Formats: sequence, structure tokens, C-alpha cells
Amino acid sequence: MTLKNQLRLLAFLITIFGYSQDMQEGFTFLETGNYQAAETFFEHILKDYPTNKTARLCYGRAVGLLGDSEKAVTIFTELLGEYPTDFEIKLNYAESLLWNKNYTDAKTYYEGLVKENSESFPALLGYANTLSNLKIYDAALVYVNNALAVSPGNSNALNSKKYMYLGYAYQHQQARNYEEAERLLKENLMIFNNDKDTLLNLANLYLIANRLEDAKVIYNLLAENPENQLLALNGLALVFHLKGKEKEALKLSVQAFESLNADIDAAMVQATTERYIQALIWNKQFKTADTLISNLMETKPNDNWLLALRATLRIYKSDFKRSLEDYNLILVNDSSSFDGNLGKANALKALGYYEDAYTSAENTLQFYSNQKDATNFIDNLNTSFTPFLDTKASFSFDNGNNEAYSFQTQTEVPLSIKFKLLGGYGYRATKNVVTNNKASSNYAFFGLGYQLLPNVIFNGQLGVTAAKANTVDYTQLLTDVSFNIKPFKLQVLDIGYKREIQSFNAELLDREIVMNNYYANYNISTNFNLGWFTQYYYTAQNDDNARNLLFTSLYYNILSKPSLKAGLNYQYITFKNQVPTVYFSPEKFNAGEVFVNLIKDEAITKPNEWFYELTATTGYQFIEKNRKQSTYRLQGKLGYKFSERALLNIYGNRSNIASTTAAGFTFTEVGLRFKWVLGTSPVFRD
Repeated sequence: MTLKNQLRLLAFLITIFGYSQDMQEGFTFLETGNYQAAETFFEHILKDYPTNKTARLCYGRAVGLLGDSEKAVTIFTELLGEYPTDFEIKLNYAESLLWNKNYTDAKTYYEGLVKENSESFPALLGYANTLSNLKIYDAALVYVNNALAVSPGNSNALNSKKYMYLGYAYQHQQARNYEEAERLLKENLMIFNNDKDTLLNLANLYLIANRLEDAKVIYNLLAENPENQLLALNGLALVFHLKGKEKEALKLSVQAFESLNADIDAAMVQATTERYIQALIWNKQFKTADTLISNLMETKPNDNWLLALRATLRIYKSDFKRSLEDYNLILVNDSSSFDGNLGKANALKALGYYEDAYTSAENTLQFYSNQKDATNFIDNLNTSFTPFLDTKASFSFDNGNNEAYSFQTQTEVPLSIKFKLLGGYGYRATKNVVTNNKASSNYAFFGLGYQLLPNVIFNGQLGVTAAKANTVDYTQLLTDVSFNIKPFKLQVLDIGYKREIQSFNAELLDREIVMNNYYANYNISTNFNLGWFTQYYYTAQNDDNARNLLFTSLYYNILSKPSLKAGLNYQYITFKNQVPTVYFSPEKFNAGEVFVNLIKDEAITKPNEWFYELTATTGYQFIEKNRKQSTYRLQGKLGYKFSERALLNIYGNRSNIASTTAAGFTFTEVGLRFKWVLGTSPVFRD
């Protein structure tokens, strides 16, 4: 080599060495995550050296990591065209596909890189992350383990592995494979001891699976770390709420809320405030919750979490129209909001807009596939519109020597959201064991129900009864026409007309007494646990008698889960004519009593659980001008819900209060009831 060429080579090497030293600052920017500075640095370098491969590669990484993934793909595509065999450029091109969320192409490209070099840590980890983004978690875990075999303990690979486990567990959770999801999360905890994210996911899994005690254990474990104290308290408050222990939930939320200070992360302050307000609502401390929400909305009037809290408060106060307004505001801000879509569905259902409620719940599932609350909402709505058969059989007796056996069954077949067919059949056989007076009756009816307005439902039934008694056989027309109206929030009004035959005992069946009942029921509830129910009947009979009956009940809701209420009842009855030898028909009857009612409603009971009801009353009755008589009434029900489609219960009642048929009688009835939902979905949605 000539001296001239040697000098040129030396000058070139000095330039390259100096240039490499100059780029070290840019490398440091990339390594430390200062991508904005790295972009500016390498952009400046490329003005002087536009073809330098290293600078172009580093510039592409800085651009991509800053978020401009499309530009990064373009840069690495150009480099790949110039250096098609450069493995480093191939790796960066593959990673840019990941940044650009082009996971399908990234998967194919990484497969080739792993085949080309099965010991390349970036290729193995990139392929694992690609598979994870495609939710192919089983294969992703295989390749992240391969990456860790090449680079043991690598923090990036370990972090990816943790989130692969979390994603895999969530995938099984969404598919309701709770046991497998639990196994994966516990396996993750064996690798990442007491990892906060994994513990939170495990607690959430237990909440969804209704394993509330297990969730409580996890939140208590989280609480052992002082940094997680607020997270744990918020979670425990939710656990107690789901267990129906609202006071304990509020106590924990107060503890968390009062511990907030300026040093706590803003997101945690919001989450804790949100749980505290929810706990206030659960405990019906509506005024305090409303004040706090209003104060917060003065500075954040359009924040979705506050709108959701206000909507929830209005739901609890049965102010469904204004709640719906809030949910619509949430969806204007974010059409994919879970609270907005499912909350709107609940408000629409409460208002009687069932078709729109279906639509809103299905919108929720478009954004949150197979989400349990949304699918349960649709399932419950489906059940309410699915045909069913309700059958019961009973035996009754009284101290007037009357006995009766009865059987009745009825069905509803909804043909649309608004229209349903009704039908039923009943049989009753009664006799007096002393006089041997016997009688029986069969009846059948057909009818329809129609939702005239969201808050007005019409029900009409027309039927016939055929009776056989000692001295006469006859057939009579039956009818029951009513309107169910919700005139205002927390109020329900039923008005109707019902034609029936008096069939309490054999003697009354033999007399063919037709009762034309005009009636109204009116119930008023309040947000402070007080309620008032009133019923009025005017009955015109074909024996030229008439009856007025007034019943009113003032009650207080003591507990909500299970429902426990107590109150006072008053009843007043008067007949135009007194025929005491035929049936109980005083000129004036008054009765007052106190009662307690405990109920776990079958409608909210979950499958494979028991439901029950117990009512006990005691008081006095005043017949004409006679001395007062003490009264009692006991009613009970115990049942089991086999599934959302089938339940069975036994029931019984005993009373010594006077009735329209038997003065001073002690009456006892026991029975068995079975309800079966005929199918898994409404006929109009098959």
C-alpha cells in the first residue's frame, strides 16, 4: 500500500472513531429512555451523515419509541432494502411492526428470525411479545422462557412473562374458566412473590366467581404492605358490600377516605373517593353523597367517574330519568364506557324501555366481549321474557270442619317485548267432614298482556268455571281486567275489575255466589325506608249484597339484604246486608295489627341457593259492637332455586282473623309450588 493510501485509511479510521465517540451521547439517550433527546440528536447527525446506517437505525428507534410507529416502519423498511441480510436491522424492523400493532405480519416475520437464529434473545422475546399481543398465551410463555434461558434473569423478559400470565388468566376468566385462571395467577405468584398486579387480578377473579371470603384473604394480604393500604381498604369495602354488610363497607371506606393526603397519587385519590361515595350510596346516606358529588363537580363537571356516581345515586333514589341523562352524557364523552353502556341499560329497563335496554347491553358486549355483568343482564332480561309455567297444589282446613284440595297452573308466553299471551287452569274440591257436604269446581282462562306505554301495562283475562255441588251444577263466566301504572317515581297503582265465584267451601259453591270486584292498589315508597300500601275493593254480588273493603299498611324497611320490614296494618269491612248464617257479612268490621316480614326474594336468589319468606302479625279485631278479639297470622315459604329456569318451594299459613267467609275461624293451608321457565330465551329472540 502506498504512503498516500495509508494516510487516507488512517484519516478514515480517525474520523469513524471520532464519529462513534460523538454518537455515544445519543446511545445514552436511547438506553435511558430519553427518546425525545435521542430523536433530536440523531436527526442532527443525519444532516451531516445522511447515509450512516447506525445513525439511521438509532433515529428509527427513537421515532418509533416516541409513538410515530408508521414512520419507524418506513425507516426500517428502507434500511432493510439496502441491507437485506443485516440481522440487527431485521430485528428492528420486526419490532417496528409491533409498535405499529401489525401483529399478524410481526408474527410471520419473527418466526423467520427465530429460525434464522434460535439463540437470539431479541428475536425470542419479540416473538413471545407478538404472540402475547395476539393472545396466543400458551406459545408466548414457551418463547419467553426460551428467551430467559438465553438471558437468565433479564428484567424485560421477566416483566413480559408476568403480563403474559395475567393476560392468559384474564382470557380464561372471560371464558368463565375460573379454576384455570386461578391456577395461572397462583403460578405467577410463585414466580413473582406477592406481586401487586397479580394479587389484584386474583382478588378480582374471586369477586367475579362470588368467592368473597377468598377475595377478603387476598385484600388482607395486600394490606400487609403499607403502600397497598388504600387498595386493600377499597377492595375490602367492595367485598363487604357484596356480602350485604353495608355498614362494614362504609366503615372501611371512611377509614380510607380520611387517610387521603397531598402526597397520594391522584389516581388513588380518585379511586378512594369513588369507593367512599359508593359506600355512602349503599348505606342510603344520599344527602351526604349528593353534596360530595356536587362539590367535586364544581371543578370537574364533565368527568365520567363523577357522572357515573351521580347516575348511580339517582338509580338508588329511583330517579331513573335523570340517571339516564347522566349515562348519555358519559357516552358522549366516551362511547365505549362500560359504566355508560351498562348503566344506561339498567336505567332503560327500570323505565320500561326494554328493547333499548337490550341494545345498550349488547353495545357493552361489543366493547367488552363476554363481560359477566353484561351477559347476566341480558340473561336476566331474557328470562323475564321467556315463557314459563307456574304450578301449585295445596291442602287447607279450618275449625269449621271444612277441607279443600286445590291445584292450579298458569303460563305466560311473551310474543314480543310488549305483547304476551296468558293462560291457566285450576281445580278445587272442598267438603265438610261433619255434614259431608261436597263440591268441586274447574276453571280455565285465556288472556293477554300489553305494554301500552313504558309505565302502563294492561292485563286482561277471560275464562269459565264449571262447578258441581250438592244441589246444583252450573257454569259461570270469569274475567280479570287490570292496568298496572307507575304514575310517578316510587309509586305503583293497580286498578281493575275481577269477576269470580265464591268457592271457599262446599256450601258457598252450592249457592252460586258471583262476586264482581272493582279494586285499586296503591303503593308509595320513599328514599328514607318508609312505605305505604293501600287497597280498596268494592264488591257487588248476585245475591243483592255488596261489600266495601279497605286495607292499608304503613311499613318501615329495616334491612335490605335480606329484606326485613315491620309496620302497622289496618282493615275495615262493611256489608250492605248481614247474612251471618251464610257467610261472614258484618255491618262493620275493624282490625289492627303489627307485623314483621323477613324475605329473601326468589327473583334475586342465585342458582343453587335457598330463598324464604316469613310473615308474623298480631293484633285485635272488632266485629260489630262485640268485644275486641286478639288475632294472629303466620305465613311462611321455603324454596330452592335449582337454576335460573327452575325453582321449588313449600309454603304454609295459619290465621285466626275473620274473613269474608268465616268469622273467628282458624284457617290453615299448606302447599307446594314449582316454577319452570320453558326455554333459554324469548321466542321472539330465537
